[in-house]
Amino acid sequence: MKHLIYAFVLILPGLIACGQSAPANKPTDMPLGFEEYDPVSTLKVPEHKLTRSKYPFIDVHNHQYQMDKGDLSKLLTDMDAMNMGLMINLSGRGFSSNTGDATVFFDNALTNIQKTDPKRLALFTNINFSNVNDKGWTAEAVKTLEDDVKKGAKGLKIYKSLGFSVKDDKGNRVQVDDPRLDPIWAKCGELGIPVLIHTADPKPFWDPMDRYNERWLELKLHGGRKRSPTDPVPWDKLIAEQHNVFRKHPKTTFIAAHMGWYPNDLSKLDSLMQVFPNMNVEIGAVIAELGRQPRASRKFFEKYQDRILFGKDSWVPSEYTTYFRVLETDDEYFPYHKKYHAFWRMYGMGLPDEVLKKVYYKNALRIIPGLDKSQFPN
Repeated sequence: MKHLIYAFVLILPGLIACGQSAPANKPTDMPLGFEEYDPVSTLKVPEHKLTRSKYPFIDVHNHQYQMDKGDLSKLLTDMDAMNMGLMINLSGRGFSSNTGDATVFFDNALTNIQKTDPKRLALFTNINFSNVNDKGWTAEAVKTLEDDVKKGAKGLKIYKSLGFSVKDDKGNRVQVDDPRLDPIWAKCGELGIPVLIHTADPKPFWDPMDRYNERWLELKLHGGRKRSPTDPVPWDKLIAEQHNVFRKHPKTTFIAAHMGWYPNDLSKLDSLMQVFPNMNVEIGAVIAELGRQPRASRKFFEKYQDRILFGKDSWVPSEYTTYFRVLETDDEYFPYHKKYHAFWRMYGMGLPDEVLKKVYYKNALRIIPGLDKSQFPN
């Protein structure tokens, strides 16, 4: 009998592996990896899971590549559900998805918007940096910019590829502050349109991927985001190049995407806002940084309430509620919508109504020309 029991113990794992039977639940003493650990808070506090913003808002940082064709009525319905008054598609020339003629893409998008609702949808244009070394490239880029603005573009969006991957005909990296681009920044100032510029990425992408890196989980799940300390150059150099553009063109209005990658260092951002009065910021994809320091964030928003704009960066309607909750409520200890972006919990800033109105729509209406104001309160 003893031998039979011993034999059964030996073959039991094999039977389980073959699907004969298995424990219903994972053993409670099984070690968990960081990726799996996701505890449910036992904290009992008031919750306000907002699905609509208190005031209509303008999303100044979105990418809707399909605006050049198709029915946009579903997009408007989704916007209505969350109280989005106006969406700005920064990819007016569709470079991230369009393999055809960018001008045709832009013209078709404008036509489709005009047909749908030009009060609710607007475009920024873009610069094609290929062939930047060609004779006459700068003049042609400036002319295209002027033409697009005449057609209806409300501003210029610069992708992070400038500084990262844009190269000249000799294979050299084109810096953000390359002198060949100066006439473009100057023309934006002359035309009175803002430049929404994305330079670099979060600093931890350049840091060692070790246990001290806050973005460890994101870098593990999205390995392509990890950079060596000099890929393509140090982070500080990229940011300095952007700031040099602000410095050289004081008459041009700039909107630094993602709060210039300083939402986690508001004292530094404060100093930059003082040095560059032509610098504004938008909050796309950095709400998790603001939500973990609600008191400091509120002070910053109150101080710079005229220079902060609402942005999201990606069109995922369910994620906007996190933004509303951080900006509007006094809620405590609630999760971000993507654990790999923020494993910490967040808190609401409870911004005053007048500050909310400025962030949601007043600043955008003042900074970006030609937007319809009729649907927004005074």
